Amino acid sequence: MNNVSLRGKAVLQIIPALNSGGAERTTVDIAEALADAGARALVASEGGRLVGELEAKGGTFIAFPASTKNPLSLWRNAERLEALCREHHIDLIHARSRAPAWSALLAVRRLKIPFVTTVHGNHKSGSYLKRLYNSVMARGDRVIANSARTAEWIKQYYPWASSKVIIIPRGTDLRGFSREAVDQSRCRELRAQWGLPDKARIILMAARITPLKGHVIALQAFTEVLQQRKEPLAFVFVGDDKGREAFAAELDRTIIECGLAGRIFRVGHCADMPAAYALADLVIMPSIEPEGFGRSVVEAQAMGVSVIASNLGATPGTIISRADDERLNFTGWIVPAGDVSRLADAMIQALTLPSDAVQALGKRARSHVEAHFSLSAMTEATLGVYRAVLGR
Repeated sequence: MNNVSLRGKAVLQIIPALNSGGAERTTVDIAEALADAGARALVASEGGRLVGELEAKGGTFIAFPASTKNPLSLWRNAERLEALCREHHIDLIHARSRAPAWSALLAVRRLKIPFVTTVHGNHKSGSYLKRLYNSVMARGDRVIANSARTAEWIKQYYPWASSKVIIIPRGTDLRGFSREAVDQSRCRELRAQWGLPDKARIILMAARITPLKGHVIALQAFTEVLQQRKEPLAFVFVGDDKGREAFAAELDRTIIECGLAGRIFRVGHCADMPAAYALADLVIMPSIEPEGFGRSVVEAQAMGVSVIASNLGATPGTIISRADDERLNFTGWIVPAGDVSRLADAMIQALTLPSDAVQALGKRARSHVEAHFSLSAMTEATLGVYRAVLGR
């Protein structure tokens, strides 16, 4: 019964923190859609920089120790969550991470209310205990996968959940991520804030600072590009280290040792990503571990920017690859993960495209995102899942 009204219903999303990741951003987007539908949108979390935006868009923030992985604390959290749900008359819980999902599962069983999970990426599943821990994400009444690749992972390890899986790709706000929506003053402000050279063309990588994202591969490829391209180029690493201070320090040392100080800029979190993409001539995502989705390359394509990504995980499914499209309708390049030379070659190809080809690519990329990765499609599909489980 997908015609069930959400008006007056209370939906609680639970997630460890509300910072800048794809899961966190999706949480806020769904809360806004729920509020627009007349529902009460609550989010239990330890907080973060997106709390203000959540509340501005009609959501209610509830401080909750949702990041703990201690088994005893998870049990206690289930009791806290049950009490919270009774207090706020919650009709449905939606869990977006494994640890709080265990507490939520125990609570919904006592409360006898629907339970929805979203799997935002493929978790490592080596040992039996690890697979058991991960399995909570397959125990929802509906299990949302953010990509076909993620859905395959769920079905491979938890075939008993196959009938409950629904693929809802991460959606991009096409109003905010639009060239027309970004005033050039925002780009100038970012360029000045980051201390970028005035005339340099910008290569950008938006990802948390961790070895898995391929920052070292990107640095090495950029070195090769500089050897072949005698033009002003600057490379911007956007993203927090999220506690990986040792790797961040090692990355900074490598930048200096390679003589790239003044060429590579590590700028931390950026609150205005549309302007960051508008500033860029090229966006890359050279991950060396599979991505559950690949948000940055989709957002960049929405902004009409050329993109390059490695061939792992779900990210290749968000790009029409030049190598795979004989009609030249490509929207970006896909390269073997960890292959510095192939990445450098693709970067040079992208940077040497004639201006008319760059404009045509940008239009194709925008149309591709509009057709497959819109925010409205994601929110409508997710609210449809809520209606379905509430109408059982």
